[in-house]
Amino acid sequence: MTRQAPKARTILWGSAALALGLLTAPLHAQDKPKEHADGPAAAYEPSMTTLGQLQVEIPGRKPDDPVMTQEEFQKATQIYFERCAGCHGVLRKGATGKPLTTDITRVNGYEYLQSFITYGSPAGMPNWGTSGELNEADVDLMARYLLLEPPAPPEWGMPEMKNSWKVVVKPEDRPTKQMNSLDLENIMSVTLRDAGQVALIDGNTHEIVSVIDTGYAVHISRISASGRYLFVIGRDGLVNMIDLWMEKPDTVASIKIGIEARSVETSKFEGWEDKLAIAGAYWPPQYVIMDGATLEPLKIVSTRGNIYDEQVYHPEPRVASILASHYKPEFIVNVKETGKILFVDYTDLKNLKTVEIEAERFLHDGGFDSTHRYFLVAANQRGKIAVVDTKEDKLTALIETGGQTPHPGRGANFTHPVFGPVWATSHLGDESVALIGTDPEGHPDQAWKIVDNFYALGGGSLFIKTHPNSQHLYVDAALNPDAEVSSSVAVFDISTMTGDTETDPEFKTLPIGEWAGIAEGQPRVVQPEFNKDGTEVWFSVWNAKDKESAIVVVDDKTLELKKVIKDQRLITPTGKFNVLNTQKDIY
Repeated sequence: MTRQAPKARTILWGSAALALGLLTAPLHAQDKPKEHADGPAAAYEPSMTTLGQLQVEIPGRKPDDPVMTQEEFQKATQIYFERCAGCHGVLRKGATGKPLTTDITRVNGYEYLQSFITYGSPAGMPNWGTSGELNEADVDLMARYLLLEPPAPPEWGMPEMKNSWKVVVKPEDRPTKQMNSLDLENIMSVTLRDAGQVALIDGNTHEIVSVIDTGYAVHISRISASGRYLFVIGRDGLVNMIDLWMEKPDTVASIKIGIEARSVETSKFEGWEDKLAIAGAYWPPQYVIMDGATLEPLKIVSTRGNIYDEQVYHPEPRVASILASHYKPEFIVNVKETGKILFVDYTDLKNLKTVEIEAERFLHDGGFDSTHRYFLVAANQRGKIAVVDTKEDKLTALIETGGQTPHPGRGANFTHPVFGPVWATSHLGDESVALIGTDPEGHPDQAWKIVDNFYALGGGSLFIKTHPNSQHLYVDAALNPDAEVSSSVAVFDISTMTGDTETDPEFKTLPIGEWAGIAEGQPRVVQPEFNKDGTEVWFSVWNAKDKESAIVVVDDKTLELKKVIKDQRLITPTGKFNVLNTQKDIY
């Protein structure tokens, strides 16, 4: 299909040119070879976890191993776990990034590794050296490190979990009714990434209600079926259970379910509300089912096993997103490396029943369609969206999105004027937005197909969002290397979408970063989130941890600035989760 260059059709609102330094590693390499390139995906840097703090030994040395002291090996391991493991895997088996096992690295050799660590690659490998993130000595160290066998971190099982488990306030000692006057449905749980905290912000007054210590770099917030309990999980595997009924909401239970993790969810099916919780780990590769009132660990299930298509064993199939089915008493567990979606029946943990669906690699994030029957999840390295039917527990479709590395967050559901109900994803690797038809009964010809694919602001998008009460579709570009793009957001008017696949719909550009009025750093605008009524959309203006950040609130109807929330406690705000929208899976 014919496409116009997106910037030529962009309607700019204000001057968003920000002459600011980059938040993370600068992406404009100096004097790099032409075969290397910087792209928006290069900024997709895994967050630090406690893996980097583990003490490890050099695995069985060989006569031809590079000379490396134990101290150097420890430092290199920390750099790898903090910067590389999220993409290449703890055991270097590869996922979003390529495998870095010694059968590959030793063939390529030291100079090759040094060059690629320094300059990056067109496929999204960050330019660690020319960006200044790693100095020459560090690059040399990492090139030598990759020629050695990787260390294996320790396991994390029931004894370790029980030792970390804390019930701060027993269920019988908790309030029997809401003890505060907050509109709990309109509370925003905001991740303060580098502070290891979440901020609870009143959606009505825009005031911070409480700042709560949590695990490092909370990845998501989830709400119990009743709307009372807020569950958050840090990338260090720590789960906090927060009681919103308390006079001042705070943690009532916590547990560390692994050494690195991303996902948490609670049971939602009728009769099982608030009874169970589940969390998934990157390391060790496993999921854990817990008591919904205390977080007592009840069942640990390993996800190690065979890759669905190659039928070869993988030692590190990490648990990505987890959702609770609305149609059955089941959790939907997505396993990255093996490409499998698991429907886990939680009614009988002693005799656990699991339906295993072969989908695609490497499963990442996703969300329900508007009916909550179908779950759509990105297989980001393969450029596909897998669709499963949660009523029938089977694979419905595998859809090529036409873009590089789909990264939908939970995606965006809306009714297109021509194509009817659709679900949208943006992409990390390019500026495209893909719309997938989701109405097999009313629009069977469009169901589970790409009905339109058009340009947004730029590559490096992490989240796309709308609301049933909104006529706007918001797309961020947080990881774009251009400062003006990464601090802005594209907004499409859904009502004007014509369905003409030869011409892209126009969008307006909101200069969110400029509106925030932050003078230092390169604040990146990330993750649109609506209030409960769908009348406001909130954006995180995410800056470096030693610089000012903010939350910007926009009036959804007028697309005008409504409020800038600034507070010295808002350190590196990223994800925001409205209680009602998260509880009801509205997106």
